[in-house]
Amino acid sequence: MPKPVDILFTPCAIGDLKLKNRIVMAPMTRSFSPGHKPGEEVAAYYRRRAEGGVGLILSEGVHPNTVTADGTPDVPEIATNEAKAAWKKVADGVREAGGRMGLQLWHEGPYRNPAKSRHPEVPSWSASGVKVPGKPLWPAMSEAEIETAIEEFVAAAVATKEAGFDCAEFHGAHSYLIDSFFWSETNQRTDKWGGDWKGRTRFAAEIVRRTRAKVGAGFPLLIRLSQWKQQDFAAVAAATPQELEKWLTPLVEAGIDAFHCSQRRFWEPAFGGSDLNFAGWARKLTGKPAISVGSVGLSGEFTAAYSGEISAPASLDRLVEMMERGDFDLIAVGRALLQDPDWAEKIRAGRTQELKAFSRDALATLY
Repeated sequence: MPKPVDILFTPCAIGDLKLKNRIVMAPMTRSFSPGHKPGEEVAAYYRRRAEGGVGLILSEGVHPNTVTADGTPDVPEIATNEAKAAWKKVADGVREAGGRMGLQLWHEGPYRNPAKSRHPEVPSWSASGVKVPGKPLWPAMSEAEIETAIEEFVAAAVATKEAGFDCAEFHGAHSYLIDSFFWSETNQRTDKWGGDWKGRTRFAAEIVRRTRAKVGAGFPLLIRLSQWKQQDFAAVAAATPQELEKWLTPLVEAGIDAFHCSQRRFWEPAFGGSDLNFAGWARKLTGKPAISVGSVGLSGEFTAAYSGEISAPASLDRLVEMMERGDFDLIAVGRALLQDPDWAEKIRAGRTQELKAFSRDALATLY
């Protein structure tokens, strides 16, 4: 018999933000925003997840500027007045449906494709000008460019609050701009923005610190982190719990409220000698709420779903076990929610036989 899923539907809080349950919609790039602003279809897409019982919706990645962050067609931004107004309609719709929502602020950094951007003549930004370790493609970011990037993230977070969202998340994972500073393989700087963990966390910590000063104490700030990288699924940014503590502590001191810990399979331990996963260790080391994510509700692992794996409750028993013992606070669900906006309610009601199968065709449709 499957385990009861009651723990998933107990209230939770991130700072002052009260959530009705512990299910988070994970950020997923959709590319359905022509003109780089969300339209009515995108607003309805998010509202359906609120109506379907998701406790916290995190948006697809949203660009904090119109030049260096933009490298994927039809990805939304929040740097223009038109985009801000469009996102306010999204936030209003989710709130009317009884939901809570935050924007994920995403600078593509070294994974920006200049050829697909509005400014192909502008080099992409990253800590040391590399996408693959050891292969420089562009100049390292200058002090002036780092300052500009920090201020653009701050402005985007302020705009997120002003648009009526409940929180903001900085995308600091998966080799994008912020993560290019974290990972020693892509940050080869010898100035104050590189070197040891103190230097490599400075960029993100400064973003958080300045944002906190602007938005105040009551507006939750989240950051998404990952050990694995797009260039290397087996990468480990922090090899030990002690290193992880050096990574996370400056972010806590700067004012971060929660860690969103991305891994390919949520049930896998982060380090030897313990069965705590990445989110479990983040919570243990900082005391901050932690969101886990990675192949939730899928019968296979990280990449298998794109080859035909389907949604299934197979991993839920393990999830319930980990959450009941307090490993982490919330669980983010990605592909299972992509095609089935009522996934959370079906899980709550035990209607697992009604779960819709995931297929990669869902990437081309706003269900």
